[in-house]
Amino acid sequence: MLDLLIKNATLPDGTTDTDIACRNGTITAVEPGITAEAARVIDATGRLVSPPFIDPHFHMDATLSLGTPRMNVSGTLLEGIALWGELKQIQSVDDIVTRALRYCDIAVSMGIGAIRSHVDTCDDSLTGVQALLQVREQVRDYIDLQLVAFPQDGVLRDPTAMQNTLRALDMGVDVVGGIPHFERTMEDGARSVRVLCEIAAERGLMVDMHCDESDDPQSRHVETLACETQRLGLQGRVAGSHLTSMHSMDNYYVSKLIALMAESEMRVIPNPLINIMLQGRHDTYPKRRGQTRVRELRDAGMTVGFGSDCVKDPWYSMGRADMLDVAAMGLHVGQLSSREDMAWCFDAVTVNSARIMGLEGYGVSRGCKANVVILQAPDPIEAIRLRATRLTVVRHGKIISETPEATAALTLPGRPGTLDPGAT
Repeated sequence: MLDLLIKNATLPDGTTDTDIACRNGTITAVEPGITAEAARVIDATGRLVSPPFIDPHFHMDATLSLGTPRMNVSGTLLEGIALWGELKQIQSVDDIVTRALRYCDIAVSMGIGAIRSHVDTCDDSLTGVQALLQVREQVRDYIDLQLVAFPQDGVLRDPTAMQNTLRALDMGVDVVGGIPHFERTMEDGARSVRVLCEIAAERGLMVDMHCDESDDPQSRHVETLACETQRLGLQGRVAGSHLTSMHSMDNYYVSKLIALMAESEMRVIPNPLINIMLQGRHDTYPKRRGQTRVRELRDAGMTVGFGSDCVKDPWYSMGRADMLDVAAMGLHVGQLSSREDMAWCFDAVTVNSARIMGLEGYGVSRGCKANVVILQAPDPIEAIRLRATRLTVVRHGKIISETPEATAALTLPGRPGTLDPGAT
């Protein structure tokens, strides 16, 4: 007997009238007309069945802390970093664990199946690292949580950041992070990239660097990151997050830079919601919005995945763990308006981000893990347009979240009494 059988599904590639059979945590068949017995049968009625949403860039040690100890009045990245420094001094392991578990509950309800979270290592007690290692273990049955050792104040600028980052990796943190543009000089920034990439190469780890999160077109540490990736043989294991300075760079230089990045097989993680909120704060008008050159990077053959970055924390007071919201913002700011572009934006919060995180068994095909989401939409484009309700979230073939359909009750003369917002 099957554990779960989903009937009449539409897949992200447009395949319709498909059934999905799940047994022992694995998808055993994806084909029309499956008639096997199942402990639970769900009729998707033509709605979209997708693999789970993936968030490749988040800060779970800060999430849901908005207003503690104060608000970010200027709304800038630098005040956010300063405010985070104040929060670090007063929060405990239990504080972080409580907030992070609450966020993971929200994420599950929104169909997120994996999160890559940066965790600050510029704290001699490594409070955030201790907390998120606990959280990673507690949520492992329903979220894949990947942690990045992130020296927020600069691995060279902060006197103990290097030893703390190495300690965090020894404790079991998964990925090497960095923030070269926050070092004291451009030279120190480049040196931090080299040192951190060497650590990753020695330990066989992936790299994910906050790179050039700035409006300064001369912030070009991504060039060093691409070069070090090739020098150390890290192709396919390195991601550059944010890359907002590329928004302001000279086109001629960018034509060289993108080719270098593509050659190094670097992954790219823009964070649309945060990038457009924090960047351009020193501009009058026209005001730069800061999102990196998504279309050009994609067209160069690079894997691009959108991250959400923050929810109710020192940098961003909004957010609700909604990767469709992230995709919609990336779509609008990047002017990705063709049908193909919009469908690609759905990939940017699913398959592309899964590839960046190196997730195995991801997808809706035979042999993949039985992790899927049923959405109240007929296809990926409509899912983004509607921010579609996540009707059913399945993990290892078991239902872990259900949400009622979004409907409206109307009292209009001569009109239907109920309205399905997805039926257009």
